[in-house]
Amino acid sequence: MTHILGNISIETFLTEYWQKKPLLIKNGMPQIAGLLEPTDIKELALEEDVQARLLMQNPKNPEQWRVKKSPFVTNDLKNLPPLHTLLVQAVDHWSLDVANLWQLFDFIPQWRRDDVMVSFAPKGGSVGRHFDQYDVFLVQGHGSRRWQLGQWCDSDTALVPDQPLRLLPNMGEVFFDEVLEVGDVLYVPPKLAHYGVAEDDCLTYSFGFRMPNAAQLLERTVDYVIGQPEFQLPVDDLRKKANRAGLISTEELDHLRLQLIAALHETLNNSECFTDAIMPLLSESRDADNLPEGFGVSRAELKSALNSEATLQREPAGRLVYLQKTEGLEFWWNGEAVEVPSAQA
Repeated sequence: MTHILGNISIETFLTEYWQKKPLLIKNGMPQIAGLLEPTDIKELALEEDVQARLLMQNPKNPEQWRVKKSPFVTNDLKNLPPLHTLLVQAVDHWSLDVANLWQLFDFIPQWRRDDVMVSFAPKGGSVGRHFDQYDVFLVQGHGSRRWQLGQWCDSDTALVPDQPLRLLPNMGEVFFDEVLEVGDVLYVPPKLAHYGVAEDDCLTYSFGFRMPNAAQLLERTVDYVIGQPEFQLPVDDLRKKANRAGLISTEELDHLRLQLIAALHETLNNSECFTDAIMPLLSESRDADNLPEGFGVSRAELKSALNSEATLQREPAGRLVYLQKTEGLEFWWNGEAVEVPSAQA
């Protein structure tokens, strides 16, 4: 497979567009045509372990929204209001054909991948005016959808109050207004207001790319620190003078704070410790619980299978990343380090 950028080079895209401005690529992903039908998404939403949401607009007041989350039963998807949208997360974990489309995005590091969400909407359906905190490629897979792009947003941007979704009251100045047909791709950078409305029964695929947030990085670092034996020991005492029995002095609080800062500083300044703490996060798949279960295969069994013309394929929805070290390559697969003897660059 080649990349999806059309006539634009990877270097130009990463320099001029990535996280800076949107890009429309007409027929950038023609192979998506017919991959899934609306009935496929509805059936998938009924599966027990699938994460899905149903967004419904009040027929009398479309600015009023209601959200229902999975698990769903068949009746949940019947007799819906005219304006509704069904969102199914991590479809790449349930469809090998969809998962294989990630190969078209090999110019973006695997550890940035989030998932492939697929939305179904009848004519007029949408998820409202909104902005995201991540990069997304919106690909039309069935039918057509009209997209508008507007203002840049941030944490201070006003949202519609008293709604179950983070919706914008308006788009600001709309500078993009196009109808996407099957195979068309629209790249939308983070924090850019966008609004997509179905022109007919349609499926839109969202290929999302995220950076971890500071809370996630801190959580993994702290989890790592907690698990190290040297951090199980009491911190240094600070008893220099007698205090009232119930008093915790400001000096003692400052001492504890500095001890904690020193412990975290030691971990963060040690690149090996930080790597061990963060690599599980960077190599985790979004929906790892729903990856196909693995099974053990001996070297002899694998050799026999390959000699019998069996093919070996990496599970495409999983996340395989590696570090290049002086002693060779260190592989991580879905949150776990994988030992590969004599793996060399």
